[in-house]
Amino acid sequence: MDRTEFEEFVSASLPALTRYARALAGDPQDAQDLVQDALLRVWRAWPAVRRDGNPLAYAKTVLVRLHIGALRRLRRRLAPGPALPAAVPASAVERVDDQHHLRGLLRTLPPVQRAVLVLTYLEDCDDRTIAAALRRQPSSIRAARSRALARLRELELAASSRAEGLLPHA
Repeated sequence: MDRTEFEEFVSASLPALTRYARALAGDPQDAQDLVQDALLRVWRAWPAVRRDGNPLAYAKTVLVRLHIGALRRLRRRLAPGPALPAAVPASAVERVDDQHHLRGLLRTLPPVQRAVLVLTYLEDCDDRTIAAALRRQPSSIRAARSRALARLRELELAASSRAEGLLPHA
């Protein structure tokens, strides 16, 4: 294996992969773990990945699949308990940082819906590309995007209503 070529790939793509993982995971430490695990898998498959010619796309696909797999394992461990509480900021002061607020809202979404939104709006991928990455049909990608956006609108409306005093704080 060509270690130097892999190290060059890591140096060039690490910032992009870290941003991507942070958008998926919502937490900097989880994102770093995700990137580390993904790069390990990319290294193991490096000869084939290098021949394919698009190691960054491969690494991003690995990130998405690792993230979804980790959340599924977590859900299995927690089931059949009560649903996890939504991580929505409690006050208007916490909502000053729009990025923080959006990350909080994204964390409330199921992993597939979050991945669909990240791939759609951060990576500008089309439905077929997302479907291939997530091993689903394009129609299920459109449905997941629609449900995710509806949920985000619902959460934002509830947060706005609480901030205006129309609803009690959760």
